[in-house]
Amino acid sequence: MPVKIRLQRHGKKGKPFYWIVAADARSKRDGKFLEKLGIYNPNSNPAIIELKIDKAVTWLQNGAQPTETAKRILSYKGVLLKHHLLGGLRKGALTEEQVEEKFNAWLEEKGKIVGTKLEGLDKVKAEAKAKALDAEKAVNEKRAAEAAAAALPEEVVAEAEATTEEAAPAEEAPAADAETKE
Repeated sequence: MPVKIRLQRHGKKGKPFYWIVAADARSKRDGKFLEKLGIYNPNSNPAIIELKIDKAVTWLQNGAQPTETAKRILSYKGVLLKHHLLGGLRKGALTEEQVEEKFNAWLEEKGKIVGTKLEGLDKVKAEAKAKALDAEKAVNEKRAAEAAAAALPEEVVAEAEATTEEAAPAEEAPAADAETKE
């Protein structure tokens, strides 16, 4: 029975996430599988990958062939490296301590790389938030200035109307007197 390590799609339309499974090559993509090895969620940045490394290595040692995408995920998580190192152990080129030492050193280096990427993403997110806040402050200041400018002419117009109302009755009085004289 040929076994493949592949992705099994789950989730809703436009928001997929995947199970990483060991399955018979003849079964359907989302059909029956032999063992669930982990999950892969490409919707977040960086993508979330949870994988049972030892189980995946066991399947590789038993002859399972990963698909292209699964191979990239396994490589990213270090499964293929561990499989390679264990091959060296079987041949006698390495000891168990050397295998564990090399694998742990690789994991630490990979952790630093991922950590710097996360810091960079956090920095970009903080900069975008600060930029949006500055833009919002500028818009609010502009609105306040426009409101103050709009309120000022109303006061000026009200004062102008008050002065014209005071002057208007004085002008009307002589006109009224002229009408009474006729």
